[in-house]
Amino acid sequence: MKPSSVSLPAAVAALVTAVAFALSTVAQTPQTPAPQTPAAPQKEHHDHPHAPPTNLQVLPKNLTGDQVHEIMETWEAYLGVHCSTCHAADPKNIGPNGRPRLNYADDSKPEKATARLMYKMTEDINTNYVSKVPNSDVPVTCGTCHRGHFGPEPFVIPPDDDHGPPPSAKTPPPTK
Repeated sequence: MKPSSVSLPAAVAALVTAVAFALSTVAQTPQTPAPQTPAAPQKEHHDHPHAPPTNLQVLPKNLTGDQVHEIMETWEAYLGVHCSTCHAADPKNIGPNGRPRLNYADDSKPEKATARLMYKMTEDINTNYVSKVPNSDVPVTCGTCHRGHFGPEPFVIPPDDDHGPPPSAKTPPPTK
C-alpha cells in the first residue's frame, strides 16, 4: 500500500473491513463471505440481527447493525471489557431477563468518548505512520497496546537488556 495513494476514507474502510474479517470466525454469518483470520479473539455467537446503528460518529455511517456489533465484540475482547463499559443502561427499556437494556446511542459515559478518540488515534497511526513503513502490512489495533486489559500495562525494559549481559558474563575482546 503506497501512502500517497491512500485517502483517509479508504484507510478507515480498510480497517473496518479487516476487523469484520477477523470476527467472521465467531460472529453471525455476514451478508458477504469474508476470509477467516486467526487474529480475532473468539466471542459467543449470537443468532439474532442487530438494529441499525443510530449514532455513529467515527465509524462509517453505512455499516449495518451486525457489522457494528462485530466490531464492538472485537473491541470488547481487545480491552477485556463488556458492552456496559461504554454504553449506558436505559432504565425505561427492560429486557426479558428483567434488567435494563443498553442504550447504544447514548453518549453519557466518558468511556465512549475515549473509545472514539482511541479509534481515531489508531486510524491516524495506521494511515500516517504504519502505511509508510516498508513491508508493514499489520495495522495497529486496540489489542496492540491493551492486550485484553482495560488499562494497558506499561512496558518496562527488563534489567540489563539494554546494556548486554552482566559484567561477570562478559568475555574479554579477542586479541589480535
